[in-house]
Amino acid sequence: MAADSRPRERRSIARNKRATHEYLILDELEVGIVLRGTEVKSLRAGRVSLQEAYCFIKNGELQIMQMHIPEYAQGNVHNHEPTRDRVLLAKKQEVEKWSKSVREKGTTLIPLEVLWDGSLVKLRVGLARGKKLHDKRQSKRDRDDRREEARAQKSDRHGD
Repeated sequence: MAADSRPRERRSIARNKRATHEYLILDELEVGIVLRGTEVKSLRAGRVSLQEAYCFIKNGELQIMQMHIPEYAQGNVHNHEPTRDRVLLAKKQEVEKWSKSVREKGTTLIPLEVLWDGSLVKLRVGLARGKKLHDKRQSKRDRDDRREEARAQKSDRHGD
């Protein structure tokens, strides 16, 4: 039997919007997450928060802490702890490479987005360096300039 050749649907569940404001993303990696059944059901309802979450490497494993997945309403005694540490599934070479980078001063691992990849839950993790205040201001200026430029182009097209 041949494998299904259709591309898997990719949908975002939650995005860490503050990450790109607070940090300069140097590199990204998409990894799997080890979850329990009730966690998956909460994710299907779109209930997850990445605001306080951060990643770290412990004993050669990539892990995420403080990612809040609320308890599933119908989960009864089989419910999970909302902010438990979760293991992330990544290749050993990637973890070793990032482990060296994280040892550098000023770099950290932050979760960027939780998404569905077909029926699998994936997490985009970023290797990041904190922005200084002037960097944040410059990013905002650049974003505003791009927005103004797009508005001007749009008005030029509709004005003709």
